Amino acid sequence: MNNKFKLEYILLSLVLIGGFLARLYKVQNPVADWHSWRQADTASVSKTFVQRGINLLYPRYHDISSIQTGIFNPEGFRMVEFPVYNAIHAIAFETFGKFSLEVWGRLLTAVISVFTAFFIFLLGRKYANTLVGLLASFFYLFLPFSIYFGRVILPDPLGVLFAVAGLYFLEINSFASGLIFSLALLQKPYFAFYLIAFAPFFFERKNLKKVITFTLTAFIPLMAWRFWISKFPEGIPFWEWAFNGDRIRFHLAFWRWIFGERLGVLILGGWGLIPFAASLVKKNVNKFILWFLVGCLAYVSVVASANVRHDYYQILIIPAVSLALADGSLWLWKRSKVLVLFSVFVMFLVSWDRVKPFYQVNHYEIIEAGQEVDRITPKDALVVAPYNGDTAFLYATNRWGWPAVDNSIDNIIERGADYYVSVDQSSPDSLLFSKMFATIKKTDRYIILDLHKRLIQK
Repeated sequence: MNNKFKLEYILLSLVLIGGFLARLYKVQNPVADWHSWRQADTASVSKTFVQRGINLLYPRYHDISSIQTGIFNPEGFRMVEFPVYNAIHAIAFETFGKFSLEVWGRLLTAVISVFTAFFIFLLGRKYANTLVGLLASFFYLFLPFSIYFGRVILPDPLGVLFAVAGLYFLEINSFASGLIFSLALLQKPYFAFYLIAFAPFFFERKNLKKVITFTLTAFIPLMAWRFWISKFPEGIPFWEWAFNGDRIRFHLAFWRWIFGERLGVLILGGWGLIPFAASLVKKNVNKFILWFLVGCLAYVSVVASANVRHDYYQILIIPAVSLALADGSLWLWKRSKVLVLFSVFVMFLVSWDRVKPFYQVNHYEIIEAGQEVDRITPKDALVVAPYNGDTAFLYATNRWGWPAVDNSIDNIIERGADYYVSVDQSSPDSLLFSKMFATIKKTDRYIILDLHKRLIQK
C-alpha cells in the first residue's frame, strides 16, 4: 500500500467518523421534532415489528383511521415502502437493547449515512478523481441539511444508500447492481431518476445484455411489491397529489421553493451556489455529475407537489449536489482559494441557521400526555389522540387508534375507541367531549377522557 493510497483512506476515515459523530447531536430527541408525523409512521412500523414479530409482507402501524387512505384501516396496514429499514431497526433494538427504539432508529440512519458517504466517495473517485470523491463524501456528511436528515427515522436515507451502491456496481456486475438497486426502488420508486446519470451506459449496444439483466433484476421486485400492496387499499396513503396535485409545477412558486428556498438557501446556504454552479459552467463539465443533476432536476419536476410541500423529499438529491459541490470547489480552488473558503464557510453558517430549528421539540406536552396514557390505560386500548392528523401524538401514547377525529365520535366509539386525549383543551372537540364523557386525568397541558363513561346519554 503506497503512501498516497494510505493517506486517501486515512482522510476518508476521518471524514466518515466525523460525519457519524455529527449525527449524534440530539440523538435522544423524542419523535416530536421536524417532520415528526412521517418519522412516527416509520417508527410505528418498527415498534409493531418489535411487539408482534417481523412480517415483511404485512407492515402495520398504530394509525387505524381513514385519514391517510380514505378507508377505515382496522388492521393498521402500512403499505408504502418495503419495510427493510423497519426490520433492521427492530432487529438492532431487540439484539442490542440499552437504547430506546427511537435512539436506535437515529443511530441506524447515522450508520446508513456513513456507508452512503463511502459509496459517494467511490463514485466520485471512479467518475472524476480521488479528491472529488473525498470532498463529495465530506459535503454529504457535513451539509447541515444532510446531517439532520441523515439521523431521522425515515426509509429515504436507506434508499439513497441502496441507490448509490447499486449505481457504483452497475458496470462491474449488472445482476448485483440490479439487486441492490431494487431495494432502493422498494423504498421509493423515485430513485429510478438516478438512472439518468447512466444514460450513456444504457444506450450502448455492447451493454444490451447487462442492461436487460439490470432492468429485470431492479424492477421486477418493485412490480411484485406494488401488485401485493394493491390488495390492501386501506393501507395505501393518497399518493396522486405528490406529482402535481396542486398544479404548482413550473409556476413561480415552484422555482422559488425548490431552487430558491430549498436548494439555494436551506441546502446550499446561498453562497454554496458559487461552487455548485462552477461545476456546471467550467469548460470540461463532468458528464456523470451533469447527468446525475439532470436526473435530480427531472425528479423534482415530476414529483413537484411533494418536493414543494415537504423538504425531506430533497434527501434524494443530496448525493448529486455533494458531487457537484466537490467538483466545482476543486475547480475554483485553482483560481481563487479565498472565494472557495469564504463561500463554503458562509454556506455552512447560513444553512445551519435554517436547519437548527428542525431539532427543536416545540410541543413536549404530547410526550407527557402520551406517557400518561401509556401508564393509566390498558395496553390493548384504542385511543383518539388528535394532533392535526400528525401521528406523533398517537405514537407517543404507545397505543393504536386515531390521530384525528375522522368521523362522528359515536362512530369512532363503535369502531373500538376507548379513550380520548388532547393537548388542545380549547378545541371544539375537546370542549364538547369533556361535557359528554368522564375525565380521568386533567392538567394544564392535557386532558384524558374515558369514552365508555358517558355524562350525557344519547
